[in-house]
Amino acid sequence: MSLNLKRKGSELPAGDVKKPKGNGSITSFFGAPKTVLSTTKANGNSNGPSSSPVSSTWDKEAWVKKLSGEQKQLLALEIGTLHESWLKELKDEITSESFLELKRFLKTEAQSGKKIYPPSEDVYSWSRHTPFNTVKAVIIGQDPYHNVNQAHGLCFSVRPPTIPPPSLKNIFTCLKNDFPTFRPPPNNSGLLTPWADRGVLLLNTALTVRAHDANSHAGKGWEKFTQKVIDIVAAKRTRGVVFLAWGKPAGLRVKDVNRARHCVLQSVHPSPLSASRGFFQCGHFKKTNEWLVKTYGAGSEIDWDLEGAVHGVV
Repeated sequence: MSLNLKRKGSELPAGDVKKPKGNGSITSFFGAPKTVLSTTKANGNSNGPSSSPVSSTWDKEAWVKKLSGEQKQLLALEIGTLHESWLKELKDEITSESFLELKRFLKTEAQSGKKIYPPSEDVYSWSRHTPFNTVKAVIIGQDPYHNVNQAHGLCFSVRPPTIPPPSLKNIFTCLKNDFPTFRPPPNNSGLLTPWADRGVLLLNTALTVRAHDANSHAGKGWEKFTQKVIDIVAAKRTRGVVFLAWGKPAGLRVKDVNRARHCVLQSVHPSPLSASRGFFQCGHFKKTNEWLVKTYGAGSEIDWDLEGAVHGVV
């Protein structure tokens, strides 16, 4: 099968299409969480890393019952919106004192009237679009976008009708170099949910930010949590996945990944400040597909096309 970019239906089921919401309140961040829609199924090929259901040996309800009252209150968002496949893997991390201290900080931010992005229901949207057992590739971002109608829990992705920020435009240029048939999202938008639904984990290093204040939640504890996410993928996706690390900070995140087991692709960041120093010619999207086919066989490559992207976020 050709490694050219393939087209498949990338629309989300009608039931998963949601209009952008405003920033979550303290209640949505720390009170009883809203019911979460089931994650959309990964589009594209079924070949590749296992996509078997979450193990039934873990009893989420029993685990929740063992939490203290403060833990239940601070971890309401994780309990209610983190996909169960990830919650099972991260349950020890989120009950650690360092993570609970992060949640206390976020609670203080919300109580003081600070607006936080992304909206609370989207902080863990990466986990619902890309359950642990569907991960084929990991793209590592940094800080969430901090302006209105941008961040929704997937690195580099923005909600329609927001136009692609400069780094995302450069990503699309790189893709076009790898796959001349590549088509970006319609109407000059930058929604990347189809990639996430196809097994591309789009993970920022920090998962929240104060509105209009870049890096305002950096160094508060998210880095330890997201490093744990990366480490778990590296340790437990034993047949191998592709890690795409752009820029020095992302490179540090994958420094301990086993290169004999996984494919690690590093380059400069796609930011306009650095992209001209080799990002456009890095070939990472084509190399990702070549490695997946070599490792898992024809049909395991990722469909990078975004022409059919719609508004759905879960």
